[in-house]
Amino acid sequence: MPKWKFDTLAIHAGQDADTTTGAVMTPIYQTSTFRQRAVGEHLGYEYARTANPTRTALEANLAALEGGRFGLAFASGMAATDAVLHLLEPGDSILAVSDLYGGTYRIMEQVYRQYGLEIDYVSDLLGMQLVKTPRLIWIETPTNPMLRLYDIEQICSWADSLSPRPLICVDNTFATPYLQQPLLLGADISLHSTTKYLGGHSDVVGGAMALKDPELAERLSFLQNAVGAVPGPLDCFLILRGIKTLPLRMERHAANAHAVAQYLTRHEQVLQVFYPGLETNPQVEIARRQMRNGGGMVSFIHAGGESGARKFVESTELFTLAESLGGVESLIEIPALMTHTSTTQTPLAVDPALIRLSVGIEAADDLLQDLEGAFRGS
Repeated sequence: MPKWKFDTLAIHAGQDADTTTGAVMTPIYQTSTFRQRAVGEHLGYEYARTANPTRTALEANLAALEGGRFGLAFASGMAATDAVLHLLEPGDSILAVSDLYGGTYRIMEQVYRQYGLEIDYVSDLLGMQLVKTPRLIWIETPTNPMLRLYDIEQICSWADSLSPRPLICVDNTFATPYLQQPLLLGADISLHSTTKYLGGHSDVVGGAMALKDPELAERLSFLQNAVGAVPGPLDCFLILRGIKTLPLRMERHAANAHAVAQYLTRHEQVLQVFYPGLETNPQVEIARRQMRNGGGMVSFIHAGGESGARKFVESTELFTLAESLGGVESLIEIPALMTHTSTTQTPLAVDPALIRLSVGIEAADDLLQDLEGAFRGS
């Protein structure tokens, strides 16, 4: 058990005061290389692609927040995803959930399938009959954009019965380690787009993963350095700064999202609402078991179809029409036409009437007023 609680770790883990100056905030080590006292003799850093002190602080912080032993930071969430997929060899198979981020689907289908990977997308991981034991099980929970939940502990227990046991990677971007800690539920890798809630201010792009197993961490660290898709020190600093307020922000995101979801369930122009924290959600028991609260994402189907959805997202004032999520400001989008176009005309295609909301931390009453005005306009 960690010595400190999550809120304290978010501020202090991996972030001791600078030993040279006493600086409380982790310095931005804006350097590409480090002086060596003699050939091969250095102070732990030699070249910034391999390691940088600012990045080290971020990686230690993320590992602590996830209840892991190792953290690795990347230039984007997709760079982190790519590193995990680099673990596989031709002929290996991936079992992935059938509702997932469009960029993840794109890299699996349009990049890695041509190298001989077999990929199956299923909605019920535990209910399928396996023809071949997968090398990797890829989970999003909550999923993007339908906010479906998967019982991480149950899936990991099932995977333990398989031989050889598959690696289990959980994309924890929507939940963040504040709401959910996949490693403590049995997963091997907890992966993030740190662009989203961890950064929290829509001003940086990054990715990361946390792990427990030293051999797996060593291999992924090698790939991190060899491929080179690493974040710069300023990026790492901004993500560390964002993490300090993660617990406060996630509580406000969730409170606002819950209010928005309840409002949407009562609106005549809404056919269906997707939010893990709703009492009417058929998966609410999973949410209670593995999440601290329902999070800040809400999706719903507009009764006016694609045209109604288009008019709606173009009529809001506070909700900004934009891709991405997890910032302090509220965002709105149509996944089928924006973030998930790579799934068009595939079994993973998203209903073009589905609207995804990243609910920010503005005043809840103002957000509800904005949505009501958009409904009148659509």
